[in-house]
Amino acid sequence: IYKHFFLELSKDFIIVLFTFTSIVWTVQAVNFLDLVVEDGHAVSVYLNYSLLNLPKIFTKFIPLSFLLALIMTIIKFDSENELTILWTSGLNKIKLINFFFKVSLILTVIQLSLASIINPYFLNHSRSLIKSSDVDFISETIKTNQFNDAIKGLTIFVEEKNDNGTMKNIFIRDDMQIFKGLENSENSKNLTIFAKRGKILKRNKNFLILEDGIIQSENDFKEVESVKFKRTELLLSGLITKSIVVPKIQETSSKNLIRCVTEKNTENTIVNCPHKKEKNDILSELNRRFGMPLYIPFISLMVSFLLIFREESKYKSLYKYLYFALAFITLILAEILVRYSGKSLEYTLAYYLAPLILIPLVYLELIRKLYYENLKKK
Repeated sequence: IYKHFFLELSKDFIIVLFTFTSIVWTVQAVNFLDLVVEDGHAVSVYLNYSLLNLPKIFTKFIPLSFLLALIMTIIKFDSENELTILWTSGLNKIKLINFFFKVSLILTVIQLSLASIINPYFLNHSRSLIKSSDVDFISETIKTNQFNDAIKGLTIFVEEKNDNGTMKNIFIRDDMQIFKGLENSENSKNLTIFAKRGKILKRNKNFLILEDGIIQSENDFKEVESVKFKRTELLLSGLITKSIVVPKIQETSSKNLIRCVTEKNTENTIVNCPHKKEKNDILSELNRRFGMPLYIPFISLMVSFLLIFREESKYKSLYKYLYFALAFITLILAEILVRYSGKSLEYTLAYYLAPLILIPLVYLELIRKLYYENLKKK
């Protein structure tokens, strides 16, 4: 019986979770296209970055998917009179409630593992992927008649660009000695290049071919030196886009975040750990990872109230909406309150204690309801 329940519940859970994850991941994947279009990263970087964000998405939807799957399973068994047959055959409802509670504990452990260990690792790896990748599609970042500064330390202006990639009237400003291999530019600063024509060619690496132009640079004596050229090639390697490459808080390991809260970061050795300002965001992120999963068992007990009311109850059809609403509101409140839980240790303690106190209270109320239900049957 329990194997049958588990298979049906798992099937509904996977379908709901896959549906939500697919929708959100598709929307995010469209937004991530800026990595190729605006920042010039390779398509392989974009695909890997998008896929590495998948664990974060389905972790977010585990509680809601479990809530919907549990309600769907109970309603389906009830509509097919399977529950009535089980009650008639002598199955104790509290055993089925305990079964749902055990499944919720398994999901709690899974979400704890995902949120505290797996997600930060994958997200940090995705950020490292952006940081270590070269700009392979720099031509895509260059728009005509505007100053293009997607590359860190490099500003490019192009008046016209043909379909074959040929550019006309090019202005380049190099503030980080990206083209330091040019003649007379080894020790120069503020390199400026003008060219009438140019084109980006991809061989083993990207090269910018410029024709009929002039290179101006400022030496250590604040003197401007000019060099004219008929044709020159600039190697486009080691370019860094302005994409955020520093790991965010949600991309930082739980170990470092805990160290940030418990230790003094006097030497700034802990990533994403503020030295002087308050650490509200750090504490909120930890509560999201370790506190949110605790609300899953509470949800399973709330939905279990659907098993209490018998077939002849005239309000039976309303109960499924009532308990779904209560459980859903619980998830919404847990998501909202976790943002404020980092304001103080008292708020954090309250956030953790809320489900731990409510779970035994709701369980006792379920036992009380079942007891009176059995008395009425007698």
